[in-house]
Amino acid sequence: MARPATSSSRVLLSALADESAFHLTAVEQFTALAAIGLEYYSLRFIDVGKGVKNVMKLSLSEIQKLRHLEDQYGLNVASIASPIGKVKLVDAPDGTKNAYVPFKQYLAKDVAKACELAHAFETKLIRGFSFYPPKGAKPEDYLEEAADRIGQIAEACHRSDLTFGLEVEANLVGQTGDLLAQIHRKVNHPGLVLVFDAANLIVQGFSTAQVYAQWEAMKPGLGWVHIKDYRKVSGKVRGKHVDEHMLDNFVPADRGAGGHERILADLKTMLPSLTKKLERRGIPGVFLDLEPHVRGGGQFGGTSGPDGMGIALRSLCRVLDTSKIAYHLRDFDDLLAARGLV
Repeated sequence: MARPATSSSRVLLSALADESAFHLTAVEQFTALAAIGLEYYSLRFIDVGKGVKNVMKLSLSEIQKLRHLEDQYGLNVASIASPIGKVKLVDAPDGTKNAYVPFKQYLAKDVAKACELAHAFETKLIRGFSFYPPKGAKPEDYLEEAADRIGQIAEACHRSDLTFGLEVEANLVGQTGDLLAQIHRKVNHPGLVLVFDAANLIVQGFSTAQVYAQWEAMKPGLGWVHIKDYRKVSGKVRGKHVDEHMLDNFVPADRGAGGHERILADLKTMLPSLTKKLERRGIPGVFLDLEPHVRGGGQFGGTSGPDGMGIALRSLCRVLDTSKIAYHLRDFDDLLAARGLV
Protein backbone atom coordinates (compact mmCIF):
# COMPACT_ATOMS: atom_id res chain seq x y z
CA MET A 1 0.00 0.00 0.00
CA ALA A 2 1.22 3.51 -0.71
CA ARG A 3 2.87 5.36 2.12
CA PRO A 4 0.32 7.75 3.68
CA ALA A 5 0.85 11.48 3.79
CA THR A 6 0.67 11.78 7.58
CA SER A 7 1.76 9.40 10.33
CA SER A 8 -1.38 10.15 12.36
CA SER A 9 -3.58 8.44 9.77
CA ARG A 10 -1.81 5.07 9.69
CA VAL A 11 -0.83 2.09 11.80
CA LEU A 12 2.62 0.52 11.98
CA LEU A 13 2.79 -3.20 11.22
CA SER A 14 5.03 -5.45 13.27
CA ALA A 15 5.27 -9.10 14.31
CA LEU A 16 6.60 -11.30 17.08
CA ALA A 17 9.56 -12.43 14.97
CA ASP A 18 9.98 -15.89 16.50
CA GLU A 19 6.50 -16.82 15.27
CA SER A 20 7.81 -16.70 11.68
CA ALA A 21 10.58 -19.28 12.14
CA PHE A 22 10.62 -23.02 12.74
CA HIS A 23 14.14 -23.11 14.21
CA LEU A 24 14.15 -19.58 15.67
CA THR A 25 17.48 -18.57 14.16
CA ALA A 26 17.92 -14.84 13.70
CA VAL A 27 18.54 -15.21 9.97
CA GLU A 28 15.40 -17.32 9.53
CA GLN A 29 13.26 -14.83 11.47
CA PHE A 30 14.62 -11.76 9.71
CA THR A 31 14.43 -13.34 6.25
CA ALA A 32 10.77 -14.25 6.72
CA LEU A 33 9.75 -10.81 8.01
CA ALA A 34 11.70 -8.86 5.40
CA ALA A 35 10.29 -11.05 2.62
CA ILE A 36 6.68 -10.30 3.56
CA GLY A 37 7.41 -6.58 3.71
CA LEU A 38 7.63 -5.76 7.42
CA GLU A 39 9.94 -3.07 8.73
CA TYR A 40 9.40 -3.68 12.46
CA TYR A 41 9.53 -6.73 14.71
CA SER A 42 9.12 -7.52 18.38
CA LEU A 43 11.90 -9.52 19.99
CA ARG A 44 11.05 -12.52 22.20
CA PHE A 45 12.90 -15.82 21.51
CA ILE A 46 15.87 -15.98 19.15
CA ASP A 47 18.97 -18.04 18.29
CA VAL A 48 21.99 -15.88 17.51
CA GLY A 49 24.31 -18.89 17.20
CA LYS A 50 24.42 -20.18 20.76
CA GLY A 51 20.98 -21.76 21.02
CA VAL A 52 17.49 -20.36 21.47
CA LYS A 53 17.26 -17.72 24.18
CA ASN A 54 14.59 -15.46 25.53
CA VAL A 55 15.42 -11.83 24.81
CA MET A 56 16.09 -11.35 28.53
CA LYS A 57 19.06 -13.75 28.32
CA LEU A 58 20.88 -12.17 25.39
CA SER A 59 24.56 -11.36 25.88
CA LEU A 60 26.24 -8.15 24.74
CA SER A 61 27.91 -9.92 21.82
CA GLU A 62 24.56 -11.40 20.74
CA ILE A 63 22.91 -7.98 20.92
CA GLN A 64 25.67 -6.51 18.77
CA LYS A 65 25.30 -9.31 16.21
CA LEU A 66 21.53 -8.77 16.07
CA ARG A 67 21.95 -5.03 15.54
CA HIS A 68 24.25 -5.77 12.60
CA LEU A 69 21.73 -8.23 11.14
CA GLU A 70 18.93 -5.69 11.58
CA ASP A 71 20.85 -3.28 9.38
CA GLN A 72 21.34 -5.95 6.73
CA TYR A 73 17.65 -6.87 6.69
CA GLY A 74 16.26 -3.35 7.14
CA LEU A 75 14.45 -4.11 10.40
CA ASN A 76 13.82 -2.16 13.60
CA VAL A 77 12.54 -3.35 16.97
CA ALA A 78 8.98 -2.33 17.79
CA SER A 79 9.02 -3.69 21.34
CA ILE A 80 10.93 -5.89 23.73
CA ALA A 81 8.43 -8.74 24.15
CA SER A 82 9.53 -9.55 27.67
CA PRO A 83 7.92 -11.98 30.12
CA ILE A 84 7.96 -9.30 32.85
CA GLY A 85 4.94 -9.87 35.10
CA LYS A 86 4.51 -13.57 34.31
CA VAL A 87 5.45 -14.58 37.84
CA LYS A 88 3.44 -15.23 40.99
CA LEU A 89 2.28 -12.46 43.27
CA VAL A 90 2.29 -14.81 46.27
CA ASP A 91 5.01 -17.25 47.30
CA ALA A 92 2.76 -20.25 47.84
CA PRO A 93 2.19 -23.55 45.98
CA ASP A 94 -0.95 -23.47 43.84
CA GLY A 95 -0.53 -26.41 41.49
CA THR A 96 1.13 -24.37 38.72
CA LYS A 97 4.74 -24.19 37.61
CA ASN A 98 4.73 -20.38 37.71
CA ALA A 99 7.79 -18.98 39.42
CA TYR A 100 7.88 -16.58 42.34
CA VAL A 101 10.59 -13.90 42.57
CA PRO A 102 10.83 -11.43 45.48
CA PHE A 103 9.70 -8.16 43.98
CA LYS A 104 12.65 -5.97 45.03
CA GLN A 105 14.97 -8.45 43.34
CA TYR A 106 12.66 -8.63 40.32
CA LEU A 107 12.60 -4.85 39.93
CA ALA A 108 16.34 -4.45 40.38
CA LYS A 109 17.33 -7.30 38.08
CA ASP A 110 14.67 -8.30 35.55
CA VAL A 111 12.97 -4.95 34.99
CA ALA A 112 16.32 -3.18 34.84
CA LYS A 113 17.52 -5.73 32.27
CA ALA A 114 14.43 -5.16 30.12
CA CYS A 115 15.11 -1.42 30.18
CA GLU A 116 18.74 -1.99 29.16
CA LEU A 117 17.58 -4.15 26.25
CA ALA A 118 15.11 -1.53 25.08
CA HIS A 119 17.89 1.04 24.92
CA ALA A 120 20.26 -1.40 23.22
CA PHE A 121 17.69 -2.08 20.48
CA GLU A 122 16.51 1.56 20.30
CA THR A 123 12.87 0.92 21.08
CA LYS A 124 10.67 2.79 23.54
CA LEU A 125 8.33 -0.12 24.31
CA ILE A 126 8.50 -3.06 26.72
CA ARG A 127 5.64 -5.57 26.68
CA GLY A 128 4.72 -7.20 30.02
CA PHE A 129 1.98 -8.74 32.15
CA SER A 130 -0.01 -8.25 35.34
CA PHE A 131 1.23 -11.11 37.60
CA TYR A 132 -0.38 -14.43 38.52
CA PRO A 133 -2.74 -14.59 41.48
CA PRO A 134 -2.96 -18.02 43.18
CA LYS A 135 -4.69 -20.51 40.88
CA GLY A 136 -8.42 -20.54 41.60
CA ALA A 137 -8.39 -17.21 43.46
CA LYS A 138 -10.44 -14.21 42.40
CA PRO A 139 -8.19 -11.80 40.49
CA GLU A 140 -10.17 -8.87 41.93
CA ASP A 141 -8.75 -9.72 45.35
CA TYR A 142 -5.23 -9.03 44.07
CA LEU A 143 -5.80 -5.81 42.13
CA GLU A 144 -4.20 -3.54 44.72
CA GLU A 145 -1.07 -5.67 45.08
CA ALA A 146 -0.68 -6.06 41.32
CA ALA A 147 -1.25 -2.34 40.73
CA ASP A 148 1.40 -1.45 43.31
CA ARG A 149 4.02 -3.59 41.58
CA ILE A 150 3.04 -2.51 38.09
CA GLY A 151 3.21 1.11 39.19
CA GLN A 152 6.79 0.61 40.31
CA ILE A 153 7.63 -1.06 36.98
CA ALA A 154 6.01 1.80 35.07
CA GLU A 155 8.03 4.30 37.09
CA ALA A 156 11.27 2.40 36.40
CA CYS A 157 10.48 2.41 32.69
CA HIS A 158 9.49 6.07 32.75
CA ARG A 159 12.76 7.04 34.44
CA SER A 160 14.51 5.31 31.53
CA ASP A 161 12.36 7.23 29.00
CA LEU A 162 10.48 4.02 28.16
CA THR A 163 6.85 2.87 28.22
CA PHE A 164 5.55 -0.38 29.73
CA GLY A 165 2.71 -2.10 27.87
CA LEU A 166 0.46 -4.37 29.91
CA GLU A 167 -1.11 -7.17 27.84
CA VAL A 168 -4.50 -8.69 28.61
CA GLU A 169 -4.16 -12.47 29.05
CA ALA A 170 -5.85 -15.42 30.74
CA ASN A 171 -4.97 -16.49 34.31
CA LEU A 172 -3.29 -13.18 35.23
CA VAL A 173 -4.70 -10.52 37.54
CA GLY A 174 -5.42 -8.44 34.42
CA GLN A 175 -7.10 -11.27 32.56
CA THR A 176 -9.95 -9.10 31.24
CA GLY A 177 -10.15 -5.65 29.74
CA ASP A 178 -12.18 -4.45 32.71
CA LEU A 179 -9.58 -5.65 35.22
CA LEU A 180 -6.70 -4.27 33.20
CA ALA A 181 -8.50 -0.92 32.93
CA GLN A 182 -8.90 -0.87 36.73
CA ILE A 183 -5.17 -1.50 37.12
CA HIS A 184 -4.42 1.30 34.66
CA ARG A 185 -6.61 3.73 36.61
CA LYS A 186 -5.09 2.72 39.94
CA VAL A 187 -1.53 3.09 38.66
CA ASN A 188 -2.32 6.35 36.83
CA HIS A 189 1.18 6.73 35.39
CA PRO A 190 2.33 8.07 32.01
CA GLY A 191 4.78 5.17 31.74
CA LEU A 192 1.97 2.59 31.53
CA VAL A 193 -0.21 1.70 28.54
CA LEU A 194 -2.42 -1.30 27.76
CA VAL A 195 -2.02 -3.92 25.01
CA PHE A 196 -5.22 -5.37 23.57
CA ASP A 197 -5.42 -8.97 22.28
CA ALA A 198 -8.78 -10.32 21.09
CA ALA A 199 -7.78 -14.00 21.08
CA ASN A 200 -6.64 -13.83 24.70
CA LEU A 201 -10.24 -12.96 25.56
CA ILE A 202 -11.97 -15.42 23.21
CA VAL A 203 -10.06 -18.34 24.78
CA GLN A 204 -11.61 -17.37 28.12
CA GLY A 205 -15.14 -17.78 26.74
CA PHE A 206 -15.97 -14.20 25.77
CA SER A 207 -18.37 -13.77 22.87
CA THR A 208 -17.56 -11.44 19.98
CA ALA A 209 -19.80 -8.75 21.49
CA GLN A 210 -18.18 -9.20 24.91
CA VAL A 211 -14.71 -8.88 23.38
CA TYR A 212 -15.75 -5.52 21.97
CA ALA A 213 -16.94 -4.43 25.42
CA GLN A 214 -13.49 -5.34 26.81
CA TRP A 215 -11.93 -3.31 23.99
CA GLU A 216 -14.07 -0.35 25.04
CA ALA A 217 -12.87 -0.74 28.63
CA MET A 218 -9.22 -0.71 27.57
CA LYS A 219 -9.39 2.18 25.10
CA PRO A 220 -8.54 4.99 27.57
CA GLY A 221 -5.23 3.30 28.36
CA LEU A 222 -4.49 1.78 24.95
CA GLY A 223 -0.91 1.75 23.69
CA TRP A 224 -0.86 -0.88 20.97
CA VAL A 225 -2.64 -4.02 19.73
CA HIS A 226 -1.58 -7.65 19.39
CA ILE A 227 -3.22 -9.31 16.41
CA LYS A 228 -4.32 -12.90 16.77
CA ASP A 229 -7.74 -14.54 16.62
CA TYR A 230 -9.44 -17.72 17.77
CA ARG A 231 -12.40 -19.81 16.76
CA LYS A 232 -15.25 -19.62 19.23
CA VAL A 233 -14.61 -21.62 22.40
CA SER A 234 -17.26 -24.27 23.01
CA GLY A 235 -18.60 -24.42 26.54
CA LYS A 236 -18.35 -21.88 29.35
CA VAL A 237 -14.83 -21.28 30.62
CA ARG A 238 -15.25 -17.76 31.98
CA GLY A 239 -13.71 -17.40 35.41
CA LYS A 240 -11.91 -20.74 35.18
CA HIS A 241 -8.22 -21.46 34.78
CA VAL A 242 -7.32 -21.70 31.09
CA ASP A 243 -4.93 -24.49 30.10
CA GLU A 244 -2.95 -22.46 27.57
CA HIS A 245 -1.00 -25.48 26.33
CA MET A 246 -4.26 -27.08 25.14
CA LEU A 247 -5.29 -24.19 22.88
CA ASP A 248 -5.12 -25.14 19.21
CA ASN A 249 -7.76 -23.14 17.34
CA PHE A 250 -5.92 -19.90 16.60
CA VAL A 251 -6.78 -18.42 13.20
CA PRO A 252 -5.97 -15.29 11.14
CA ALA A 253 -7.65 -12.01 12.00
CA ASP A 254 -10.40 -12.31 9.38
CA ARG A 255 -11.33 -15.88 10.29
CA GLY A 256 -12.05 -15.87 14.03
CA ALA A 257 -14.54 -14.68 16.63
CA GLY A 258 -12.50 -11.68 17.83
CA GLY A 259 -14.39 -9.13 15.75
CA HIS A 260 -11.30 -7.39 14.39
CA GLU A 261 -13.27 -5.60 11.68
CA ARG A 262 -15.28 -3.65 14.23
CA ILE A 263 -12.35 -3.16 16.60
CA LEU A 264 -10.00 -1.81 13.94
CA ALA A 265 -12.71 0.41 12.47
CA ASP A 266 -13.06 1.94 15.92
CA LEU A 267 -9.28 2.21 16.26
CA LYS A 268 -9.27 4.31 13.08
CA THR A 269 -11.25 7.04 14.88
CA MET A 270 -8.62 7.06 17.65
CA LEU A 271 -5.51 7.07 15.46
CA PRO A 272 -4.83 10.82 15.23
CA SER A 273 -5.07 11.47 18.98
CA LEU A 274 -3.43 8.19 20.04
CA THR A 275 -0.55 8.63 17.59
CA LYS A 276 0.15 12.13 18.91
CA LYS A 277 0.03 10.85 22.50
CA LEU A 278 2.54 8.10 21.72
CA GLU A 279 4.80 10.37 19.66
CA ARG A 280 5.13 12.68 22.66
CA ARG A 281 6.79 9.72 24.41
CA GLY A 282 9.13 9.09 21.49
CA ILE A 283 7.09 6.16 20.11
CA PRO A 284 6.80 6.27 16.29
CA GLY A 285 3.09 5.41 16.15
CA VAL A 286 0.41 2.84 16.86
CA PHE A 287 1.71 -0.70 16.38
CA LEU A 288 -0.35 -3.67 15.29
CA ASP A 289 1.87 -6.54 16.38
CA LEU A 290 1.14 -9.89 14.72
CA GLU A 291 1.28 -12.86 17.10
CA PRO A 292 -0.83 -15.30 15.06
CA HIS A 293 -0.14 -18.69 16.77
CA VAL A 294 -1.69 -20.33 13.68
CA ARG A 295 0.42 -23.45 14.25
CA GLY A 296 -0.25 -23.40 17.99
CA GLY A 297 0.52 -21.38 21.08
CA GLY A 298 1.15 -21.71 24.80
CA GLN A 299 1.87 -19.76 27.94
CA PHE A 300 5.13 -18.19 26.79
CA GLY A 301 4.86 -18.14 23.01
CA GLY A 302 3.64 -19.77 19.85
CA THR A 303 4.52 -20.54 16.26
CA SER A 304 3.14 -19.77 12.83
CA GLY A 305 6.04 -20.50 10.48
CA PRO A 306 7.01 -18.31 7.54
CA ASP A 307 3.94 -19.34 5.55
CA GLY A 308 1.63 -18.88 8.52
CA MET A 309 3.02 -15.42 9.22
CA GLY A 310 2.50 -14.45 5.58
CA ILE A 311 -1.08 -15.73 5.71
CA ALA A 312 -1.71 -13.83 8.95
CA LEU A 313 -0.28 -10.59 7.53
CA ARG A 314 -2.42 -10.80 4.39
CA SER A 315 -5.45 -11.49 6.56
CA LEU A 316 -4.73 -8.40 8.67
CA CYS A 317 -4.21 -6.28 5.56
CA ARG A 318 -7.62 -7.35 4.24
CA VAL A 319 -9.23 -6.17 7.47
CA LEU A 320 -7.28 -2.90 7.35
CA ASP A 321 -8.25 -2.32 3.73
CA THR A 322 -11.90 -2.91 4.59
CA SER A 323 -11.60 -0.44 7.47
CA LYS A 324 -9.72 2.03 5.22
CA ILE A 325 -6.79 2.20 7.63
CA ALA A 326 -3.47 3.10 6.04
CA TYR A 327 -0.32 1.02 6.53
CA HIS A 328 2.96 0.48 4.70
CA LEU A 329 4.73 -2.63 3.45
CA ARG A 330 8.09 -2.52 1.72
CA ASP A 331 7.95 -1.78 -1.99
CA PHE A 332 10.38 -1.20 -4.84
CA ASP A 333 11.03 2.39 -3.76
CA ASP A 334 12.21 1.10 -0.39
CA LEU A 335 14.55 -1.33 -2.16
CA LEU A 336 15.98 1.48 -4.27
CA ALA A 337 16.43 3.63 -1.16
CA ALA A 338 18.26 0.78 0.59
CA ARG A 339 20.61 0.63 -2.40
CA GLY A 340 21.18 4.39 -2.20
CA LEU A 341 19.50 5.00 -5.56
CA VAL A 342 16.74 7.35 -4.36
